[in-house]
Amino acid sequence: MSGHHIGILVFDGLKMLDLSGPAEVFSEANQHGADYRLSIVSADGKAVRSSIGMTVPVDLAAGESVAFDTVLIAGGDRIPQRPVDQDLADAARTLAARAGRVASICTGAFILGAAGLLDGKRATTHWRHTTELARRHPSTQVEPDAIYVRDGTTYSSAGVTAGIDLALALLEEDRGPDITRLVAQSLVVYMQRAGGQSQFSASLQGPVPQTPVLRLVMNAVQADPAADHSLPALANRVHVSERHLTRMFRAELDTTPTKYVELIRFDLAKALLDSGRNATEAAEAAGFPSYEALRRAFARHLGISPTRYQQRFRTSRVDQA
Repeated sequence: MSGHHIGILVFDGLKMLDLSGPAEVFSEANQHGADYRLSIVSADGKAVRSSIGMTVPVDLAAGESVAFDTVLIAGGDRIPQRPVDQDLADAARTLAARAGRVASICTGAFILGAAGLLDGKRATTHWRHTTELARRHPSTQVEPDAIYVRDGTTYSSAGVTAGIDLALALLEEDRGPDITRLVAQSLVVYMQRAGGQSQFSASLQGPVPQTPVLRLVMNAVQADPAADHSLPALANRVHVSERHLTRMFRAELDTTPTKYVELIRFDLAKALLDSGRNATEAAEAAGFPSYEALRRAFARHLGISPTRYQQRFRTSRVDQA
C-alpha cells in the first residue's frame, strides 16, 4: 500500500478528540513506514469550530472531485439532540460514494444514518446514544456494547477514544499487526482493549417501562440490589405469575427478571470496586452469593476478572515513591 488518502469530515461543534485521536494513529504509523495522507473536509470547504472552541482549518469541500481510500466521519455532542443537517448528510453520502471504506467516530454514526449509509447494517455509537440511534434508524442493527463494528466496508465506533481503537483496527487491516503494535505502544494504548462499552456505561440508563408492574419491580431491585430478588420473590411482590412477569420483561426490556437483577447487582459491584472495596466485599454488598458468582458475571459482561477491572479502571493516579 502506498499513498493511502484519508478524508475526515468535520463540522461546527465536532468533538476534537474524534479528529485528533484517529489522526494521531495514522500520523504515528507514518513514522513506522506507512504512507497515510490526511485531508480535513467540511461540507462547504470552510473552517469549523470544534467543541473546545478551537478553529479547525479545512483542506477541501466535500463536493470537490477527490476520491479517498478511507473517509472518517467525526461526531459531536449536539448531533444526537436534533436532526442531522441536510448539507452534512449530503456531504457524508458524497464522500462515501467515492471512498473505499467509510467509518464513523462516536456520534458520527448519526450522520452516516442520516445519509442512508447504515440502512440494513450493523453499527454502534456512544453507549448513551445507542437507543436514540436505533429509534431513528430501525433498519440498523445497533450493537450497544461494541467498541467498534465492521459491516462490509462500513465501520462505526463507540464514544470518543474508541475512535483510536477503530483507527488501530483499520491500520491493522492495511498494514498488519506488527506496525499496529508499534503504534499502540508509541501512543501508550491497548492494541485491543478487553470488554465492551458496558465497562464504562451505567446499567440504569435506558427507557422507563410503560407497565406499572415492571416499574415497581425495577424500583425495588434498584433500591436494594442485595435483597431477595429471586423470580418467585419478585412475582410474589407484584402479585403476578412467574411466567407472566418473565413475558413482560421480555416484551418491554428484551431480557429476563433474573438477568435484569444480575445487571443491577453488577453495576453496583463495579461502583463498589471503583470506591476501593475488594472483590469479596463488593460481591457480598451487591447481593452476589459469592465471589465466584461475581467473577462469572464479570467474565460474561466484560471478559475480565473483578480484580483486573479494578486495576484498570479504579484510578489513573500513579503513586510516587
